[in-house]
Amino acid sequence: MKMEAPRGLRQAAKQSRFARYCAGLGPGLVTGCADDDPSGISTYSMAGAAAGYGLSWTALLSLPLMISVQMMCGRLGMVTGRGLAGVIQVRYPRWVLWSACLLLITANVINIAADLGGMGQGAELVTGISSLIWTPLFTAVMIGFLFWSSYRQIARIFKWLTLVLLAYVGTAFLAHVDWRTAVAATFVPRISWSREYLALLLGILGTTISPYLFFWQASQEVEEERAQGRNLAQRRGASNAELRRLRADTMTGMFASNLIMYFIILTTAATLHAHGTTDIQTARQAAEALRPLAGRGAYWLFTLGLIGTGMLGVPVLAGSCAYSLTEAAAWRGSLEKKPRQARKFYGVLAAALILGCGIDFAGLDAVKMLFWSAVLNGALAPPLILLIILLTNSPDVMGERVNPPLLRALGWITFVIMAAATVGMLIA
Repeated sequence: MKMEAPRGLRQAAKQSRFARYCAGLGPGLVTGCADDDPSGISTYSMAGAAAGYGLSWTALLSLPLMISVQMMCGRLGMVTGRGLAGVIQVRYPRWVLWSACLLLITANVINIAADLGGMGQGAELVTGISSLIWTPLFTAVMIGFLFWSSYRQIARIFKWLTLVLLAYVGTAFLAHVDWRTAVAATFVPRISWSREYLALLLGILGTTISPYLFFWQASQEVEEERAQGRNLAQRRGASNAELRRLRADTMTGMFASNLIMYFIILTTAATLHAHGTTDIQTARQAAEALRPLAGRGAYWLFTLGLIGTGMLGVPVLAGSCAYSLTEAAAWRGSLEKKPRQARKFYGVLAAALILGCGIDFAGLDAVKMLFWSAVLNGALAPPLILLIILLTNSPDVMGERVNPPLLRALGWITFVIMAAATVGMLIA
């Protein structure tokens, strides 16, 4: 007769498994949640306002695509012991590497400008103090945070910052969503072949599957091992347990990213679209429009979420600039080192943030910045995804850890969809 474990022991075992699961979350969770930065929130808000619940199904479409690409990036960093730019440098001609880095850095700096501007405007909404004061203040805070914290502290704070995204779940429940219509639109999509609908669809894909996330996650898997004191030779290869941790971490992060995207679309569909406001251009406009329609609680949650997601997303954008350029130029540098030990790395980090802040003071149109950032990301994503697939399918690079069949198939599907989306974006 089988003896059943006491209830207390079963609960302790469950708590222990949950604690191990939470401890294993890191690069994948932060990468996924950083995707919901202020520029992403603007895009999802535009989609909900313009198309109502009609684009909610994109959260289901993009989820497996994001998981596949980010899983390959994580595996590449974990198995090779190098970041994405470092592997490309070893395997491909320099013009391939530097073309990718130049496009990435240009798109990231524009995106940083748009995000800092959105954070400043969000802070102005809730405080009444001009965004011209808040924007440089946020820039200075983030530079100080990145310069004077250790990698372990940064990783820990980033993990906690992901909780700010729960504000958008709360906002949706305050916005009186028509759940029957929303669920139907999620699982039974009705695609409109109008120019406006397709432009929104392409914008969502371009914002969600972004090249800076590829570089960031691969580099962060390397940083996790550097933090354990491993050199390049010791970082090569990955155990089954490490790959399981990567899978759970990445799937959790991408699920969180798409869940928040879904709730932002639902919130703006239930409030703005339902009340005839279909043309918004920024997350600030979405927040302002929410106040009379969904109440001050929803307005405050949406606005504070905007600021919090910027505090997570902007350092990731700047960090991916620093990692890509440092690896491409074969400099020594990482967040694990102090600024005096990695001057060039931290110089790139600070320059990206300062340039982004400077663009805001140049008076450029935020919507145009978002558009050109999306265009550059769209141009870079398909060739980068192709390189990632080729690298992670190569036994010379990955040894026995080449992509399993399902991951390989999803990778090729993602490449085809993103290539088609990029062509469509340029036409639309």
